[in-house]
Amino acid sequence: MLFALSRRGFIGSAAALSAAPMAVRAASDEAAAPVPVNPLVKNRADAQVFRHEDGYYYMTGSVPEYDRLVLRRSKTIAGLATAEEKVLWRHEASGPRSGFIWAPELHQIDGNWHMYFAAGPSGGGDDVFRIRTYAIVCDGADPMTGTWRVLGEFQSPWDSFNLDSTIFTHKGVRYFVWAQREPGIETNSNLYIAPLKTPLTLAAKPARLTVPTLDWEVRGYKVAEAPAILHRNGRLFMTYSASATDARYCLGLLTADENADLMDPKSWTKSKQPVFVTNRQTSVYGPGHNSFTVDEQGRDILVYHGRDYEAIEGDPLFNPDRHTRVQRLYYTAEGTPDFGVPVGNGPMPERFISAATPTALLAHDGPRLIGGNPSLAQTQFRQTRGRAGKESVMLSPILMPDHYLVAGKDGAVTLQPDSKSADFSLRSQFVRLEEKGEGLLRFAAVGAPGKALGLAEGQIRLVGSRETSAYWRAD
Repeated sequence: MLFALSRRGFIGSAAALSAAPMAVRAASDEAAAPVPVNPLVKNRADAQVFRHEDGYYYMTGSVPEYDRLVLRRSKTIAGLATAEEKVLWRHEASGPRSGFIWAPELHQIDGNWHMYFAAGPSGGGDDVFRIRTYAIVCDGADPMTGTWRVLGEFQSPWDSFNLDSTIFTHKGVRYFVWAQREPGIETNSNLYIAPLKTPLTLAAKPARLTVPTLDWEVRGYKVAEAPAILHRNGRLFMTYSASATDARYCLGLLTADENADLMDPKSWTKSKQPVFVTNRQTSVYGPGHNSFTVDEQGRDILVYHGRDYEAIEGDPLFNPDRHTRVQRLYYTAEGTPDFGVPVGNGPMPERFISAATPTALLAHDGPRLIGGNPSLAQTQFRQTRGRAGKESVMLSPILMPDHYLVAGKDGAVTLQPDSKSADFSLRSQFVRLEEKGEGLLRFAAVGAPGKALGLAEGQIRLVGSRETSAYWRAD
């Protein structure tokens, strides 16, 4: 359905668009999961999100007060933003678990729910950073309603600073991976792996996987921490966080063949450069301490925390504004993760692939729109509610969040900042039309009846709304 609009009739167009038949809406609007909006959950750092076999997404993370262990769940990722949060356990009045509580992770082991966390004693001074790893265990099948108690302390190979444990199972072996300061090595923490015998004991001597030595791993502090595992495309990918927890915080990557001996450090290859860093264009600073999950369609999702600003007063660890964020995780042609950049605040962006030319995506090179396949970040566009009624949308590239696609009178489509003019308000409006069962969509131009956003002769421009070049696939 097309809408004939003029500048004079623009304000009155909302009613016409709102009355459009359901065919112009997404074919699965009622069944589709809501789009997550970043930041997903404010003031929750070190976030772990995963989808359990019961159909729920579970989320835990560090709270700014570092005094309790929390858990929330939802049937959708977006729903975690407003889900009720349950306090499972609070730090004790005295003793080794009376101070800071760090980086919890929830795992089900042999049918029982365990939450691992790092804790130190209270009292001030350096002793509060006498951090060790502990676990609590739930007495019931439902971690939100069961009673939790302290199970004990992880029996690490050295009595030294350790935290950020995670668990994964590969080829029938349950592995424990964590960060620890090893005596004799002058770093804040390295990464270690070992098979797990019981929830708190190892089945073999651990292997040291990596020591922070590269320039991006030692900014402020010499850190390798917060490991997270992803098994895809015949390989195991282990992300980890490096450097100080301010804007220098970033993700590195270790990679091993799925058939390799995971206990042999030589099986793991370290990325020469960080794979996920601060991005000033999208205004996300210090992205790190990630986890992985899948969305409601089964597509891989990166979960991490980051700040909206760079300048921090005082110790970054006591700044509360590390927020939980999510975004799609893509892959290169070689099957390795392409993390792109932190996508910034707002609805999670999409990519749009030309149905007529599948090798070309809606993309941009600076302020110029192109049809091609440059870097991932150049192909990610955010869709927000438009100004011509609830059916209209505006499209903005994540790297230029103050610019929008604008259709000119001559059919050219450009990126322009919001001028607040009536002309901009008309020509920046599109209606997203989805074809039932086809997986195809079009963006009909509100300001140009019969026209839609298309890829023609390598150029992004308006084309006939029913032309093959007007169809896209969302990714």
